Amino acid sequence: MSTLFFRNPRLLLLTLALISVSGIFAFRLLPRLEDPVMAERFGMVKTIFPSASPERVEALLTEKIEESLQEIEEIKTLESTSSAGFSLIQIELVDEISFDTSAEVWSRVRDKLNDVRPELPPDAQEPVFEEVNAQAYALIVGLAWDQGNEPRFGILRRLTKELETRLRGIAGTKDIDYYGEPEEEILVEIDPIELSALGLTAEQLSNAIRRSDAKISAGQQRSGEDDLLIEPDTELDSLERLRRIPLQPNDEGEIVSLADVADVHKGIIEPVSSKVFLDGEPAVALGVYVEPDRRIDVWASEARTIVEQFEAELPAGVKLNLVFDQSRYTADRFDTLIGNLLMGASAVFVVIFIMMGWRSAILVGLALPLSSLMVLSGMRLWGIPIHQMSVTGLIIALGLLIDNAIVVVDEMNRRLRKGMGVLGAMEETVRQLAVPLLGSTLTTMFAFMPIALMPGPAGEFVGSIALSVILALFSSLFVSLTIIPALNGLINSAQDRLADLTSSEEPSASPELSFAASPHLPGYMQAESNGFHAEASKAHGHWWQQGLRLPQISDLFSRFLKFAIAYPVVGIAISVVPPILGFLVFPQLPEQFFPPADRDQFHIEFELSPQASIEQTEGAVKQVREQLLAHPEIENVHWFLGRSAPNFYYNLVQTREQSSRYAHAIIQLRDAERSRDLIHELQAELDRTWPGSRTIVRQLEQGPPFEAPVEFRIYGPDLDVLKDLGDEARRILAQADNVLHTRAVISEDLPKIGLNIDEVEARLLGMNHTEIAMQMNGALEGFSGGSILEATEELPVRVRVSVDRRSDLEEIMSLDLVRPGANVEQDELTTVPLSVLASTHLIPESAGITRRNRRRVNTVQGYITAGVLPAEVVGEFQRLLEKNDFTLPPGYKVQYGGEAAERDTAVGNLMASVGMLTVLMIATLVLSFNSFRLAGIILVVAVLSIGPGMGSLWVAGYPFGFMAIIGTMGLVGVAINDSIVVLAALRTDERARKGDVNAIHHIVMDESRHVLATSITTVAGFLPLLIEGGGFWPPLAISISGGVTAATVMALFLIPCVYLLLTRLSPTRFCEQRKSSKGAEKVPADEAFPQMGVAATAT
Repeated sequence: MSTLFFRNPRLLLLTLALISVSGIFAFRLLPRLEDPVMAERFGMVKTIFPSASPERVEALLTEKIEESLQEIEEIKTLESTSSAGFSLIQIELVDEISFDTSAEVWSRVRDKLNDVRPELPPDAQEPVFEEVNAQAYALIVGLAWDQGNEPRFGILRRLTKELETRLRGIAGTKDIDYYGEPEEEILVEIDPIELSALGLTAEQLSNAIRRSDAKISAGQQRSGEDDLLIEPDTELDSLERLRRIPLQPNDEGEIVSLADVADVHKGIIEPVSSKVFLDGEPAVALGVYVEPDRRIDVWASEARTIVEQFEAELPAGVKLNLVFDQSRYTADRFDTLIGNLLMGASAVFVVIFIMMGWRSAILVGLALPLSSLMVLSGMRLWGIPIHQMSVTGLIIALGLLIDNAIVVVDEMNRRLRKGMGVLGAMEETVRQLAVPLLGSTLTTMFAFMPIALMPGPAGEFVGSIALSVILALFSSLFVSLTIIPALNGLINSAQDRLADLTSSEEPSASPELSFAASPHLPGYMQAESNGFHAEASKAHGHWWQQGLRLPQISDLFSRFLKFAIAYPVVGIAISVVPPILGFLVFPQLPEQFFPPADRDQFHIEFELSPQASIEQTEGAVKQVREQLLAHPEIENVHWFLGRSAPNFYYNLVQTREQSSRYAHAIIQLRDAERSRDLIHELQAELDRTWPGSRTIVRQLEQGPPFEAPVEFRIYGPDLDVLKDLGDEARRILAQADNVLHTRAVISEDLPKIGLNIDEVEARLLGMNHTEIAMQMNGALEGFSGGSILEATEELPVRVRVSVDRRSDLEEIMSLDLVRPGANVEQDELTTVPLSVLASTHLIPESAGITRRNRRRVNTVQGYITAGVLPAEVVGEFQRLLEKNDFTLPPGYKVQYGGEAAERDTAVGNLMASVGMLTVLMIATLVLSFNSFRLAGIILVVAVLSIGPGMGSLWVAGYPFGFMAIIGTMGLVGVAINDSIVVLAALRTDERARKGDVNAIHHIVMDESRHVLATSITTVAGFLPLLIEGGGFWPPLAISISGGVTAATVMALFLIPCVYLLLTRLSPTRFCEQRKSSKGAEKVPADEAFPQMGVAATAT
């Protein structure tokens, strides 16, 4: 089986063709995204309760809905905000929820909302549930009104609907959301005096309109010949038909129509909840999601064609604005990653060429494309898209892919130089290496498995790295044990035949000389007389044939090694100095969750005082836009008022709705070079210009989402106490360095108009509080009555007073209330002004009540300077809390959120499976060596290698973040393999097992070629990530590279010294020849190379 491909070249060619074609097609068909797609763990429940106070919304809506939802065990957190007339509940599912299971959970959430609906107040609207897409929009495009006059949103809506229809026709379009789309309605603005003269209220008028709108069937005429539908021809189909609705006779006996008491026209529903301004122009925007199993570049190409055609058809005064195109960033990221992959592959090939010669470099180098193509096929079968994480996994695996091939090619060539036939050398090589290489691959896989098994958003974000590495390792194992030996055998067979033809008359070289000249022969077994070394050197040929050898460096290394072995305690002490130094500087490393993204975009959150209207916010952001455009680095500014901006980055979660004082801007830069400096400048400028607002200029961050980098949650029952505690914590947080703005969600009050009703007077007039409130609400907010069909849209009809009368308090107090039961014909007083029955005064009211998992909470948020690590600010904040003696009353507790909470959750998920996988790794080592002591040596090296990795971060000036943690876990699996190579060689040599110093020295010298080659190629594979710079990939590359470098030193110095001491402490135990299994062959005493010394890869 081990020589199957060698004996069947056609099968080898077909296998190569299969790997190539499968990999190429997988590359063309795999989805391409900018970032990994996360499971949809977030959802929102929005419920409107007109004119209700926050307390009523909390008690009558939020509490009942949360009580129903808490029965679903997959819900991790419920965060709610109860504000005036609106309840918003944000749902987060547990981290264990995956793509396949989230849909079923959300279905049960909808069922619970349907079940709780009868318990909600009748005046409250139906709860609306929305899943929050955990991905960025593929395309954000808008239509702006570019005429300088009052925008015609009806035209923009119809054009946007047409564009939506065309975009939905593209294969792969998942969903489309609207932004800034004002809904239209038919307004019946009543004249309160004329209406009250008829003794009618707004509610009665709306009922009259509804009764005239007969959109129902009147039955059917049924006969033996045909059945005909009967339908009243009274449906409201136009504004003119609506105006002609008869009401009742007036004093003169004439029928009064609707047009006599009201102004009927079409308008937008007010108050407007959100607005959009694209490049300063009022607009309606679309956000388009693409299915994650699609190639976004192919989808975007078709979408751009449709958008360009649609733009050419637009009427004058309407401008199309392309806000965001994800495919551009995906293409840039993909080109960069592929460039890094090719750069790393080139670096690895150059290293192999220098160290092993051109023929070995070609054979070993073939493992790279073949393994990579197999990885692409595996990604397609596993459903892993091509994005920055999966491609980076390939980059990380570059130095690991060829390690197995290095060992196989070098071992097989050594056997061939010894004089073995091609078939025999191949069989022996594969037989000796199969199990050890599998064990070594498994140990490295176990090191990366915690990353692959990690649940939650962070796991979904970085998990593809580990999956790509694991696929690469097993692909490399297959290629190295099957294809590479066969190719090497075929090349050597062809060379032998060619040599026979060209040198048939020359005497053949002595097998003994070829054997003696083997570079793998331990030095203490080589001849040293009569010019033997000169012959051996000649056998090596040129450096580009056999690899570069530097005698001076080799002699220097040999002297150091002899000294270390002669004084093993000193050698061990020197070897552990770098790890100890690394562990000593580790506490000095600053902590960071995920670094910021390098991107030519950022965003701005702008918030006015709680009572600000959306018109005030609009005026403010127009001025802010002019300030921003004064900076030449900014290309354009897009504002979204009243709600969060569309998801133009994968971890932005929309958390703001129905907030008239809030605006969110997408800032597009001309390039990303000065983005960090520009963010600092703008933050200082806007803080200075708008001191009464909360302005946060935020850079884009990598990793799972969080609302604010620093969060301090205070739980308790009483709103006043929570407000006082939040104000105190906010004051303390503001004292910390680099804190730009603070916010406590329960700290600001809204003024409310209190209505003092004279209940005695109201009773004398036959009225009560409820009757008065209902008539006022109907006049000011309106009643719905009927609808008008316009094409395919149904526009509701709303009855209310005009805007002028609703915006002035004196006009409101002069509203005439209709006395119930009053008779106009008997000249009874039918109306009474509101001012006769009531007076007004201002009273404070909480702007909103926030809860977390059904407990009231006041969250204090801190926004910090861009580039400052949140962990530093949290540490200073904790010291300030202690210094200011911040204490909590009984029944209250605190909790940290923000980046700190997300980091702790992610690290906890990462470590959840480490224990089990560590046991599996130890079991693999113990079974490989059949010794707990030898396995213990390898584990010591694994632990010690972490220190240099941390020290490398400290030297390079990078923080200890999540990517550094991932690099450290991968380092443990990579670093031990060099030590396995050396230790396996030592334990299989009889003289080394007896503690022979010369034998140990020469074996380590021989194995140094394996160790150095694999270590240098591993580090070379990380060069692209190091050269690219930024804050995301270098910590991972530096930690692994630094640890592997130190582990190489430990493999060459620490391992032989520790082994020598163990042979002296327990000579009998180590002198016995161990067998890995019953009936295993005994290693011949005259074997010219250590059998197991090449049986472990430095993967």
